[in-house]
Amino acid sequence: MKNVTLIWMTAAALTACAGAQKNNMDKTKEDTNFNYIVDQFADIQVLRYKVPGFESLSLQQKELLYHLSEAALMGRDILFDQNCRYNLPIRRTLEAIYKEYKGDRKDAQFIALETYLKRVWFANGIHHHYAEDKFVPGFTEEFFKSCVSQIEPSKLPLRQGQTADQFIKEICPVIFDPKVMPKRTVQSGDEDLILASANNYYGGGITQKEVENFYTHMKAGKDTIRPVSYGLNSRLVKENGKVIEKVWKVGGLYSAAIEKIVDELQKASAYAENDAQKVIINKLIEYYRSGNLKTFDAYSILWVEDTASDVDFVNGFIETYGDPLGMKASWESTVNFINKEATKRTKIISDNAQWFEDHSPVDKRFKKEKVKGVSAKVINIAMLGGDCYPSTPIGINLPNADWIRRDYGSKSVTIENITEAYDKASQGNGFSEEFTWSDIERNIIKKYGFITDNLHTDLHECLGHGSGKLLPNTDPDALKAYNSTLEEARADLFGLYYLGDAKLVELKLVPDAEAYKAEYYKYIMNGLITQLVRIEQGKNVEEAHMRNRQLIAKWVYEKGKTDKVIELKKRDNKTYVVINDYQKLRTLFGSLLAEVQRIKSEGDYAAGKRLVENYGVKVDQTLHAEVLARYAKLHLAPYKGFVNPVIKEVKNKENKVTDVILDYSENYVDQMMRYSRDYSFLPSYNE
Repeated sequence: MKNVTLIWMTAAALTACAGAQKNNMDKTKEDTNFNYIVDQFADIQVLRYKVPGFESLSLQQKELLYHLSEAALMGRDILFDQNCRYNLPIRRTLEAIYKEYKGDRKDAQFIALETYLKRVWFANGIHHHYAEDKFVPGFTEEFFKSCVSQIEPSKLPLRQGQTADQFIKEICPVIFDPKVMPKRTVQSGDEDLILASANNYYGGGITQKEVENFYTHMKAGKDTIRPVSYGLNSRLVKENGKVIEKVWKVGGLYSAAIEKIVDELQKASAYAENDAQKVIINKLIEYYRSGNLKTFDAYSILWVEDTASDVDFVNGFIETYGDPLGMKASWESTVNFINKEATKRTKIISDNAQWFEDHSPVDKRFKKEKVKGVSAKVINIAMLGGDCYPSTPIGINLPNADWIRRDYGSKSVTIENITEAYDKASQGNGFSEEFTWSDIERNIIKKYGFITDNLHTDLHECLGHGSGKLLPNTDPDALKAYNSTLEEARADLFGLYYLGDAKLVELKLVPDAEAYKAEYYKYIMNGLITQLVRIEQGKNVEEAHMRNRQLIAKWVYEKGKTDKVIELKKRDNKTYVVINDYQKLRTLFGSLLAEVQRIKSEGDYAAGKRLVENYGVKVDQTLHAEVLARYAKLHLAPYKGFVNPVIKEVKNKENKVTDVILDYSENYVDQMMRYSRDYSFLPSYNE
């Protein structure tokens, strides 16, 4: 899954410049009265997205989307609890204060508390959604205590038998003490990654060694050809000195929320577009009820083989970025339908998947002899949930299990209405003028950026994640904490390498042989310089996607120094990226792709660790300070996310649904408060 890159979010790429320009002109007229920007606070800008084509769907499809969207919202509390065991009580306390506060709402202390609450909503917890560090509150502990003391105890998330004073004593260190739960997920270093991480995938006191021993023992003697995703849907805890799994399922951990998800999936099943889709939904329900990972694999196979349905969705415990060991998955959901016109582009890519695999620069031993079941489409999102909300990816490739990809293929999507919203919101913000070296690069980006940005996402998701293979008996978890970074690097490099290939001109995916330079420049500038605006001064790079981008950019910069392939040039005391030889840069991308694929195929943990730690983590603090100062003058927010449209059923006097409509008017605070009121099913403490 490719997360949102920092700057260059363009509208959806079309297969010809003229078509893209005309499409853009038409949309500009349509967007005159649509306000994409909803809110801005801290380092966040909140946007809204349109859902073009929704009105043209059949009532059956709209009802299907409605119930799948309800299912996407029912699991919201799960992610909060997964991210940290104190997230739900803290969120609910802050919401109670926000609702009940009788003092001056223009007071600096209250405004700071409101900002903190907005950040907690956005990050699904008290740690930054990308940087992983715990938020520093702008209000005092004394102010917080006074606010809590004014709230009726019945409105506070107290433990059974706990007083308000005891609650304050327990919760305040979590919010205010920088030494308590300082980082949500620690993914590298010599410390115990489990004990150092604040997330709730593992019970208190359990060590990394105990976790690794538990799953090593569980895997022993089991199927290595088609292994289940061990640990994917459970919390590992220690009870009475014994390590056990608490499975997330109906009747297990998170049951109250999962039951609601299942209820909506059952309703959605009645509106399935075809029998195959109905079977898929029912298999997911079976998995939620049993918690059996073999059932999840069966569901994933059915899901990846369904390429006929226009409406599609993701719902479940999917991505493992939040687990230090890359095993346990956060809960997420997306609901979407196909954009048939734009999908013509991705169909060309998927139809030629074998050619791309055969001509990859990686060692033949690591290539798939026969690429199976690669499907790709462009979609419009109708609802985001869990770990895809408010911050969302712009592309998705699933399933994640290597053996399912090998034997059944993968399904890839590029999310057009999200990239369009980014593009509309960023127009004319001054960023390009500040950080791009010259008009030459700016003009290349202006001319080709529409196409190459989305095409890179297409290649990343459709082919990059699905390329290559593990050698027999290579443990899919062998790369441990470095797996997520290296997997994203592999997919990005695959896309970058092929963007510069003449095959793309031949397939008419780009208008000419110069187009790829737009994405190359943007990518290197982002990896070396501009993504640093997302990091606090003095910090290193923590998030897997950011590590991936810096790893690639720094590696090719260092390896190309002798030939001056890339230079960092100074002008007016400002640092800029200059690319002198784009073809040599492409060769370097190919060399790194070959090495990253080798590391993954062989499970070479030591080499993977060296690559990430040497190139993906450390930050040049002098350059960092410069970039932060330049960016601050633009008054922009480096991170962006979304509010969802409100999907409403329209009923007649007989209470029969006659239509389903979208309402775009809800603001950020109202949406978050409504979600907490209407979609909050878990107890505050899920232990």
